[in-house]
Amino acid sequence: MSREIHKIASLRRDSWRSSDDVFSRSSSRFQDEEDDEEALRWAALERLPTYDRVRRGILLAETGEKIDVDVGRLGARESRALIDRLVRAADDDHERFLLKLKDRMDRVGIDYPTIEVRFEKLEVEAEVLVGNRALPTLVNSVRNTLEAIGHALHIFPRRKHSMTILHDVSGIIKPRRMTLLLGPPGSGKTTLLLALAGKLDKELKVSGKVSYNGYEMNEFVPERTAAYISQHDLHTGEMTVRETLAFSARCQGVGSRYEMLTELARRENTENIKPDNDIDVYMKASAMGGQEYNVVTEYILKVLGLDICADTVVGNDMLRGISGGQRKRVTTGEMLVGPARALFMDEISTGLDSSTTYQIVNSIRQTIHVLGGTAVISLLQPAPETYDLFDDIILLSDGYVVYQGAREHVLEFFESMGFRCPQRKGVADFLQEVTSRKDQEQYWYRSDMPYHFVPVKQFADSFHSFHMGQFVHNELLEPFDRTKSHPAALATSKFGVSRIELLKATMDREFLLMKRNSFYFICKAAQLCLMAFLAMSTFFRTNMHRDPTYGTIYMGALYFAIDAIMFNGFSELGMTATKLPVFFKQRDLLFFPAWAYTIPAWILQIPITFFEVGVYVFTTYYVIGFDPSISRLFKQYMLLLALNQMSSSLFRFIAGLGRDMVVSSTFGPLALASFTILGGFILARPDVKKWWIWGYWVSPLSYAQNAISTNEFLGHSWNKILPGQNDTMGIMVLKSRGIFTEAKWYWIGFGAMIGYTLLFNLLYTLALSVLNPLGDTHPTMPENAIKEKHANVTGENLEDPEKKKCRKLELSGGANQNCATSNVGSSSRRKGMVLPFAQLSLSFNAVKYSVDMPQAMSAQGVTDDHLVLLKGVSGSFRPGVLTALMGVSGAGKTTLMDVLAGRKTGGYIEGDITISGYPKKQETFARISGYCEQNDIHSPHVTVYESLAFSAWLRLPSEVDLVTRKMFIEEVMELVELTSLWGALVGLPGVNGLSTEQRKRLTIAVELVANPSIIFMDEPTSGLDARAAAIVMRAVRNTVNTGRTVVCTIHQPSIDIFEAFDELFLMKRGGEEIYVGPLGHNSSKLIEYFEGIEGVSKIKDGYNPATWMLEVTSIVQEEMLSVDFCEIYRRSELYQ
Repeated sequence: MSREIHKIASLRRDSWRSSDDVFSRSSSRFQDEEDDEEALRWAALERLPTYDRVRRGILLAETGEKIDVDVGRLGARESRALIDRLVRAADDDHERFLLKLKDRMDRVGIDYPTIEVRFEKLEVEAEVLVGNRALPTLVNSVRNTLEAIGHALHIFPRRKHSMTILHDVSGIIKPRRMTLLLGPPGSGKTTLLLALAGKLDKELKVSGKVSYNGYEMNEFVPERTAAYISQHDLHTGEMTVRETLAFSARCQGVGSRYEMLTELARRENTENIKPDNDIDVYMKASAMGGQEYNVVTEYILKVLGLDICADTVVGNDMLRGISGGQRKRVTTGEMLVGPARALFMDEISTGLDSSTTYQIVNSIRQTIHVLGGTAVISLLQPAPETYDLFDDIILLSDGYVVYQGAREHVLEFFESMGFRCPQRKGVADFLQEVTSRKDQEQYWYRSDMPYHFVPVKQFADSFHSFHMGQFVHNELLEPFDRTKSHPAALATSKFGVSRIELLKATMDREFLLMKRNSFYFICKAAQLCLMAFLAMSTFFRTNMHRDPTYGTIYMGALYFAIDAIMFNGFSELGMTATKLPVFFKQRDLLFFPAWAYTIPAWILQIPITFFEVGVYVFTTYYVIGFDPSISRLFKQYMLLLALNQMSSSLFRFIAGLGRDMVVSSTFGPLALASFTILGGFILARPDVKKWWIWGYWVSPLSYAQNAISTNEFLGHSWNKILPGQNDTMGIMVLKSRGIFTEAKWYWIGFGAMIGYTLLFNLLYTLALSVLNPLGDTHPTMPENAIKEKHANVTGENLEDPEKKKCRKLELSGGANQNCATSNVGSSSRRKGMVLPFAQLSLSFNAVKYSVDMPQAMSAQGVTDDHLVLLKGVSGSFRPGVLTALMGVSGAGKTTLMDVLAGRKTGGYIEGDITISGYPKKQETFARISGYCEQNDIHSPHVTVYESLAFSAWLRLPSEVDLVTRKMFIEEVMELVELTSLWGALVGLPGVNGLSTEQRKRLTIAVELVANPSIIFMDEPTSGLDARAAAIVMRAVRNTVNTGRTVVCTIHQPSIDIFEAFDELFLMKRGGEEIYVGPLGHNSSKLIEYFEGIEGVSKIKDGYNPATWMLEVTSIVQEEMLSVDFCEIYRRSELYQ
């Protein structure tokens, strides 16, 4: 089989020339009515050889004149202008543009490659540690290590529990159809997507088969054939959005676009067909690889709505950059710029508002339908209009495929099982809740039959007998005909471009990052300047003489130089460790091999090394009073250059081996101390014990010490023989410290430095090639979660852990106040009232916030000194009122909340902020407020309860006794439904521990245990499915009912979540409010307000008011209606 597909791939170029087998559609003549001048240009192009013809095009210049251009050298400005003409608005023009591309191919009978993905009897198992056994304690770590060794030696069996993630799942993903993957967190969605993309962890037990067009995974390169888009955003923070996408496009290459274009040009020339100028230039430019910026990057920026922030740095935890929603779109765009024909997208809507999500999914849908791609997209909370864009649905629950097939029949299946979706309920939300034990009963509609819980396995078994299940089964029985597979559909080469092009791309990126991190290199040079000053002032030549007594002091000055240069490379450790997560992601996506990453980091820093070492050597050499020979000056300079390179290579290798800042920072100083102690100065060679002498010969510093010492003490100024001595003063000093006295040891030491540099760089490259990111070697699973999962699958009764605990206490004769309270019923008490608090309101008037103008915008000709992000925003938040802060991405929601909460440490803030009428003072405000960030940051090595207990211990008043504090923590855990995860390890996001929705609930709980009066929540439902979002919103509503002031930013709420809010604070892009007021029953007051504005379209029945509101207030709508919604609001009764 592998020989067969290799043969097909090798004949790919000839396949493009086949007019009978691969390309089967008929062509038609295109009549052109251009002027004579353009006709002459086309005639000239057509006379060129095919190789040259595909590199030339006719482009409309800024002056309005049509010119002949080399598409391979198309500038950034020309590319943007071209895309702006082709896709003016992503909503309207995108499909028209795609149809033009397809129409051009259809005229000459060329088909786009398509991929059909099949998975049959796919089962995935993982081994996990359950309960307290998985906690990272010293005892558990020792036990786990000993057990792992014993298991490897077959002494005793492994004690881990086997957990099935996917249970014997099968299905087909068809080309030209959009497939939506639904399921609550923990259902196996990410595992299924990774399995389909060929990226499953090697430690998982996998059975079954995944095939593309009938070919199994080992017969092609799935990482390049398909694009897996992770739910975790890992990017280089110092690069701009455009640079990030351009680098990705440069590494992934153009796939088969060039061969396709060559055949297209040949056929059009034969049949005398002249294409549209802009389409021709776009297709030719998109087929040219190796460009620093290309039109595909500009096209994806336009489609994803990233063109407004294209020149803004992505940012990270330490660097201000784009918003969370924009960063999520960058993650998506990073893979869309490549040539992959199959897309597996994992929760791409996290942090995006519903209208932006709709626009992105609609653009992908148009691409899939028109150009014949394959797509499986996992979404947590798709709005109804986004849900309707999909053709097929895969519903997963607890590892079982509950439904797979056409979207139109999914409700029919569940109605056959006795469950019906209510009128104002989103179908996607219904599908994710109907298999849950806690939510299922509300959808039972058969009044003539008593309800009983239908477990997941029963749903899965019933689907096999449903007509859609039988249809999928019958299709799987018929194997895919390999002869129908397009020769360009599957990638057979490991990398997208040549090795030279990959090296050029990584070199350019490394040079860019060095410029962006110039402060780091300036600090290193300044550090050496400081060390040089200390050396000069300590070892001043007028106080030192040429005799054996002072010889040891000169030796100390030489050691100080070695030590300073060695320490200068230590900073490489932290710099390298912070970059590795992005490297591992891009390496696994086959952007480039490890050597293409390590070589630029080494080579490009060599010129900087010349400067840094020169700063030290040329300022200290003659001031200290070393041998005045110019040759010995430069020999010392060259030796310390080699030492600096060795040091940087050593610490890069340690960072690559450790792969984690904590691990690397542990072994880095250990290696430095070991090499220094055994380097021949602190402990002279004769004093080293014989069982440690091997350490002396291994230490690079011993060779450096020998080389620099012989270079100095064999010089002319030390060439004097004292009376009664046979050796010169220099040799006497060398012998006193056990240093070799032959001149050749300089070159031995210099050669050793070069050798160690090469060795450490080689080992660094090898480490990055074979090692994987540090993950959890012992995956954990709370015991209650496993029991709940099992009960949900089988239908067994699951006893409430709280009731079980109470029953145990009763049987043992103990008393528990919580048990007594719970018997009264939670409905009879208001949650969160164990501790008293003051009800406070927050008001703000004409709040403005601005920052210094970014350099990228200043370079584009913007003359203003400040960039205004909030333009005089006013409003108030009241106790007991739940307020939604909404707006499209980039409207300034999080910025406003950060300003009100006092979290903005930079920029310029103007306006008045008052707390219950008193001016806000940040020192006291921090004690009565809580802030739930969008990014869930927690200590990974503690349990859920320990996280809450620590927060409560630090933030609650000291007069709160231990018993009350524990009661309050338990109440908060019950409030956000974390009781079953009491002893679960928090872990690292995307690596181990809690899932996204569990982590989000923990973030809220950590703030609630501080008992704040005012709570800010940034995207509390971001990254959650419908059921988890409903849980969180119930917790938020319970919090509001206690009388607290709660403000939430929210992006893409379902109807249920949106109408759970009392008031709305709506902002538009640019930082201005356009509606502040009540929502009303079924959003009636909001709808009434906007429908009262002339020209605004009426809302459709059943349409999500949140989505409608964002659509009718967009910038495009403002331009179409020639209105300013901000001005309309400020003239309304609401504002007055």
